[in-house]
Amino acid sequence: MTANSLLKYEDLLYSIINEAQKYNVEYAEARFHSTQHLAAILQNGESKPTISYEKQGVGIRMIYDGVMVFASTNMFDNSLNALIEKSISRAKSSKKILKSPVEFSSEKSVNKEWSASEKENLKNVHIAEMISILKDVDGYITSFNSDISLPNRTLGLDNSIEEKFYVNTEGTHILSRVPRVSFHSIITANHNGQLSAFSIPAGYAGLGRSGGWEKIKSFDLSSYIPEQLVIASNSIKSKSEKFDEDIDIIVGPDIAGLVAHESCGHPFEADRILGREAAQAGESYLDFDCYGTKIGSEEVFVSDDPTIPESMGFYLFDDEGVESRKRELIKGGVITDLLHNRETSFKMNIRSNAASRSVEFDKEPIIRMSNTFIEPGDYDITELLSDIKKGVYIKNFMEWNIDDRRENQRYVGFEAYLIKNGELDINVKSPVLELTSKKFWSSVDARSKNLDFKAANCGKGEPMQGAPVWTGAPDVRLRNIRIGNRS
Repeated sequence: MTANSLLKYEDLLYSIINEAQKYNVEYAEARFHSTQHLAAILQNGESKPTISYEKQGVGIRMIYDGVMVFASTNMFDNSLNALIEKSISRAKSSKKILKSPVEFSSEKSVNKEWSASEKENLKNVHIAEMISILKDVDGYITSFNSDISLPNRTLGLDNSIEEKFYVNTEGTHILSRVPRVSFHSIITANHNGQLSAFSIPAGYAGLGRSGGWEKIKSFDLSSYIPEQLVIASNSIKSKSEKFDEDIDIIVGPDIAGLVAHESCGHPFEADRILGREAAQAGESYLDFDCYGTKIGSEEVFVSDDPTIPESMGFYLFDDEGVESRKRELIKGGVITDLLHNRETSFKMNIRSNAASRSVEFDKEPIIRMSNTFIEPGDYDITELLSDIKKGVYIKNFMEWNIDDRRENQRYVGFEAYLIKNGELDINVKSPVLELTSKKFWSSVDARSKNLDFKAANCGKGEPMQGAPVWTGAPDVRLRNIRIGNRS
């Protein structure tokens, strides 16, 4: 679908807006939303059924007498007027239980068309080509020479195209297109009869970018997969280490990026802080008056930035028509911003920072992360290691969990190394990092210069919305941390 083909829905969208205005709504928006998905899956060298679908329709939101209502449809006929009438009726019925009216922050209207860079159109990619790439990857795995066997291998390659046409009663008119490509895998290893599962990339993340089919080349799978297999083999065969006292540790970008996402991104969602999803996904350890609160050391800088080119969470305008920008959530250990939509920003008498997104036409826009990461620092990895006499470098992880308030969390390392006298030593098996969010952030004392991202699918909402994001970080050093082990 091109901008010209999206424009054929213009009359439909404005007819919805015009019909809503007949009821004297305070606000209305209509969003045509198309999602196209093609996925190849290879299991133990055999191609599984292709996943292919296209879903499109219109999502509608209105504020009537202070009540927000959402409706959606893929029926573009006279039933639209009845849908709007029914939605207004629902708003009237809900008025009596409304605690406070919904109001939006004042934002400028825009007329824009934007898209992610795409050199090779994903619509031209055949499933046979995707399967061929996965068969090559499976060949790298089965030819891996090691004393561990890899009996079960599930590989996936995904293409998606997301297109939107958004209008509202304030005069905003936005067309957008974002293609995305991603790779993921789950592998079972057998070492001396002991089975263990791991993924490439580690931590059940993915390699992913927004853009056309040319992005598959950037994954460099022919080199990346064999390198990761060597690392996985060494990690699986390693032995655990017991630590009787607090030590200094370094966590790699995979773990640090996940911490940024889980213990900063989610609890910094303003709707979560206000209790919107307490029954479904939990609450936050923050309150609405947290701006200016010191939460970590002076070395802590965490941002969320949807404007990063080629990122999985890339967008230039959100689904409330607000232009996106980088959100600096923590600066020097101090909370400086939250993730806002127009409703929560109105409550704080500020402008929205464009964090409202929907993943499909029949899902309402809610506050979402985009690309959440710890900012890089001034050191290289050798400098971070240099003054650690005994510690652990936990480069990535195999499992993790965090509580509903995003406060208490646990990460089990996969690729990990003992640090002795400022240098990396032997592999360490499954070190366990278990601590609170505030303990993590207050223990950070240095960050490396590198910045690495992984693709992820962030879950939120009821019904569930899985949003494409990046998590990222440099290597991060923490002082005086208690480390356990699974054994």
